[in-house]
Amino acid sequence: MSKTRIRIGISTCPNDTFAFHALLTGVVSDPLIELDFELLDVEELNRGLAAGRFDVAKGSFHAGLHLSQELLVLPVGAALGFGVGPVVLSRPGALEGAAARVLCPGRWTTATLLWQLFHSTEEGAIEQRAFHEILPALKQGEADLGVCIHEARFTYEEHGLDLIEDLGETWEQETGSPLPLGGLFARRSLPKELTLRLSSLISESLTWARAHPKLALESMRAHAQEFDDEVLMHHVELYVNERTSALGEDGARALGVLHERARLAGLLEADAEPLVIFSA
Repeated sequence: MSKTRIRIGISTCPNDTFAFHALLTGVVSDPLIELDFELLDVEELNRGLAAGRFDVAKGSFHAGLHLSQELLVLPVGAALGFGVGPVVLSRPGALEGAAARVLCPGRWTTATLLWQLFHSTEEGAIEQRAFHEILPALKQGEADLGVCIHEARFTYEEHGLDLIEDLGETWEQETGSPLPLGGLFARRSLPKELTLRLSSLISESLTWARAHPKLALESMRAHAQEFDDEVLMHHVELYVNERTSALGEDGARALGVLHERARLAGLLEADAEPLVIFSA
């Protein structure tokens, strides 16, 4: 029997390479599905989803809001919770005087959306950079502020940078909701039975990784920007939580809050449909 080839994109961040290690290495597989992986920066994934490059891919929920007519959210694989938000960083003394220049990790990232939700254009001119370029750019004085994601939350002090704001805390104080950063999206055009099979396969890989975290470090080390095992595992402990296994009702509510906030702020089309979570 021939296999169905699925184009799948995931990010290089540790929570994804942890969850997908068993699938990347063939420890977990499906006799009817061939997964063709690409590991990319999250903004590259967002653009790939918009271009129809993937059947299934990790993406920012900000990007997903704009693609809700084309995509479904898988109930597994999300980065969503409390204490998981992007952080706004600066080098000491950078904000004295001139108006801020703000580096963000991609136009369609949820990090950029959060900055736009809570800060006016008068508070800084946004420039987009790949996420791993922001810390070095701040250190070199190329910008005043950086909206930083992934391992930067754990390592910014080592780089001599100051924490200006935790956008996740701001979101939680404003909404009382867990923060939906990113999730796994599947094309609505996929057969329902295939989407269900893919969702179950990803759940199996995540379960395997939780049972064998030290073995999953192999994939995490191969793709991370930070190579300290303790930092990598701390990343997983924070971003791989109970909502990664199943978004649940509070996850669904969080997506609704993000949709409504973005719409009311004029950052989303007024008639944009809410995101729909796939259900068998």
